Amino acid sequence: MKSIRIHTDGGCLGNPGPGGWAAVLQYGEHRRELSGGEPATTNNRMELTAAIQALSSLREPCAVELFTDSTYVRNGITQWIRGWRARGWVTQQKEPVKNEDLWRALDAAAALHKVSWQWLRGHSGHPENERCDVLAGAAIQEILARHSPAHLQACLKELQNSQKPRHPSLF
Repeated sequence: MKSIRIHTDGGCLGNPGPGGWAAVLQYGEHRRELSGGEPATTNNRMELTAAIQALSSLREPCAVELFTDSTYVRNGITQWIRGWRARGWVTQQKEPVKNEDLWRALDAAAALHKVSWQWLRGHSGHPENERCDVLAGAAIQEILARHSPAHLQACLKELQNSQKPRHPSLF
């Protein structure tokens, strides 16, 4: 089984707002960089997307050491997810799990590999984490260049409407 090191990062310009994600994958002397973004998203969604995209890009099962500066991602995948699955994707407070779609995707992508989840402090000078931050920032800038302010505002409004709590009908 190949041993891969992955560093991931995600962020937004505003939260929510235009967002970017990035990953740096290393296997021996080989290095691959991935990045992308969305016109309206959240920091947490971009952090999750970075890990999903990195793991999904691997062509075979690997032993992966994945570094994230997101305690949300690390704690979610190593601690909280088992309970969410057992409770039907609701929290202990009986609320729907936020970002359930991405948690399910990350769970499926991670299941194909032997992943060791590592947290590291962001913006602390770690070269691969800093590179991810640059790549995610560049993805955000690309989105800003491709979309008008009116379009970005419409995307943001759509995102906010989709995140409003849904109350069951009384009838």
